[in-house]
Amino acid sequence: MTSTDKPAKLPKLRLVVVTADPGQGDDQACAARAQRNTALRIGLLESGYDIVASLPPDIFLPERIAQLQPDLIIADSESDARDVLEHIVIATRDARRAIVLFTEDDSAQAMEAAVEAGVSAYIVSGLQAERVRPVLDVALARFRREQKLLGELADTRQKLAERKVVERAKGLLMARHRLGEEEAYGRLRSMAMNKNMRLAEIAQRILDVEDLLG
Repeated sequence: MTSTDKPAKLPKLRLVVVTADPGQGDDQACAARAQRNTALRIGLLESGYDIVASLPPDIFLPERIAQLQPDLIIADSESDARDVLEHIVIATRDARRAIVLFTEDDSAQAMEAAVEAGVSAYIVSGLQAERVRPVLDVALARFRREQKLLGELADTRQKLAERKVVERAKGLLMARHRLGEEEAYGRLRSMAMNKNMRLAEIAQRILDVEDLLG
C-alpha cells in the first residue's frame, strides 16, 4: 500500500469480532474458516480499525460485551447465522450496538431474523478484505441514523405523555378551584417556577396527591 493509498484517519472505535473457533470441524472447514478470519482481519487492519477482542459465540458473550463496551460488533458465521445471532442479541439486549454479520447463510428466515434483531448489515458471501471498510462505514451510518430516529421518536412520545399529564392536572385545578383554562395553566406555571420544577413534574405531583387523597 503506497502513501497515497492509505485510508483516511478514522475515529477510534472499539471493535469486537465474534467468530467460531477456527480449529473446529474437518480440515476443509478449518481451512475455509481460517481464510475468512484472515480476510476479515486484513480488511480491518488495512482500513485503520483496531480489534479489541475476538470472541466465540457462547454463553459468556453477553458478559464479555458488557465488559468491553464495543462501538461495533462484527460477526462471522459461514452457516447457521441464527445461532450466532441469538448470542449477539442477548449480548446487546440492554445496550444496542451496530452489528455487521458476514455469513454464507442466504436463507430468507435468517435475513428476516437478523433485521428484526437489529443487525445493521447482513452480508452474504461478501467477506473479502477490500469490502470490509465500505460495509462497516455503511453499517455505522445506518445504525447512527436509526438511533437518531429512535431518539426523536422517544422524545416525541415523552412530550405527548407530559402534555397529557399537564392537561389532566389543569383540568383538576379547573374543577376544584372553579378556574378558567388560562388561569389553571397560569397557576401550574407559577407552582412549577416556585418549586424550580418542570411543568410536567409539578403536574404529576398534583395528580399523585389527588390519587392519595382520593
